[in-house]
Amino acid sequence: MCERHASQGARRAREFESFVAGAAGRLLHSATLLTGEAPDDNPRARRLLTLALAHTYAVWDRLRGEDPYDRAREYLATRFARGAWHHRGGLLSRARVHPASPLAHLGPRERLIIVLRLFEGVGEEQVAALLGIPQERVHALCDRATATVLHPPRRPAAVEAGAAPS
Repeated sequence: MCERHASQGARRAREFESFVAGAAGRLLHSATLLTGEAPDDNPRARRLLTLALAHTYAVWDRLRGEDPYDRAREYLATRFARGAWHHRGGLLSRARVHPASPLAHLGPRERLIIVLRLFEGVGEEQVAALLGIPQERVHALCDRATATVLHPPRRPAAVEAGAAPS
């Protein structure tokens, strides 16, 4: 009996390691886009990834044919959402977005929707269900976020060096 449990544990560990080897890079990229951090300096994104992978490992035996990537992505997104707007003043809402981030001009909810819809390819209906908002709202926020990313607001004009202070 003990050998069987050890064998099952080893198989579970190998399966999970294979999953992580294939999925961690993409999940980290998604988390980095969500947090708006620089790709080479992304401690909040790495924390989100660690939590998502730990949760996925904890439920690994209960997945029963469910895609572990979908489960990890869902946990990552809901954890980000909870930290970003349910706990105003929390770590993610106080965090500054890196100015070089492609999603720097978006708020947390818009970043979440655009990452899920455009980077991850999740359908509007699924995003709406995940976030608990109407599908029409997801569509409107995605359209607005896409327009902002494609046509970012102009930065204020720099004060000319020769201009006299007023």
